[in-house]
Amino acid sequence: MLQIRPFSDNRLRGRCVYCGGSAETRDHVPSKCLLDKPYPENLPVVECCDICNQGFSSDEQYFACFIECVKSGSTNIVDIERDLIRDMLEKSPSLRKRIENNTEKKDGNIIFYPEDERIKNVLLKLVKGHTAYELSLSRFDDPQFLWFGLLSSLPDGNKIDFNSVHFQQNVGEIGSRSMQQLLVTTLINHNGENINVIINDWVDVQENKYRYIAIDDMGKIIVRIVFDELWGCEVVWEK
Repeated sequence: MLQIRPFSDNRLRGRCVYCGGSAETRDHVPSKCLLDKPYPENLPVVECCDICNQGFSSDEQYFACFIECVKSGSTNIVDIERDLIRDMLEKSPSLRKRIENNTEKKDGNIIFYPEDERIKNVLLKLVKGHTAYELSLSRFDDPQFLWFGLLSSLPDGNKIDFNSVHFQQNVGEIGSRSMQQLLVTTLINHNGENINVIINDWVDVQENKYRYIAIDDMGKIIVRIVFDELWGCEVVWEK
């Protein structure tokens, strides 16, 4: 990943981006358990407290194992493609059993039922981290909207909108990484006129594994994440 230094003010310095407490350590966003080796250089890193850093670990392991089991269609270790996830499930039979116990066989297929609160905990951690890292903003409250599911479950029009770049109306926090990455270009409108537009594009952390876009515009904070090009997440805060 391209390393961009923020030039926004120091309001976030020394504070946990997840709870607002004192920051004693740092945390990768996303967690390495959601990525494959070799890990990308310059992974996003945010400040956080020890309690939050440790408190998300079990939910992150569950989340990574859950999405891989769904992708593989099985909880059997031999069917799991990712080495890291196989190791996790081998070392924690109780985690594998927990995922397996929340499945149902229907019409020859296995339906996996997620533990919603654990999924929500991980997603909120990720989007709060991206909001702080990219937008130089902190949000400790629950969002007004949170969606997580298979990209294939989105209607075609919604899927196109979800995956599109964002045409920015306002530049957001001055000096933030997001502002520095905005692209100004010229398009031709339906009247054949040239118009200047500001584009906020997706950040590819690891190709086909993890990408996100963080938007601060028109009174809303929007963060979208795509996992394995299969799963999508969108969170919206009203400002």
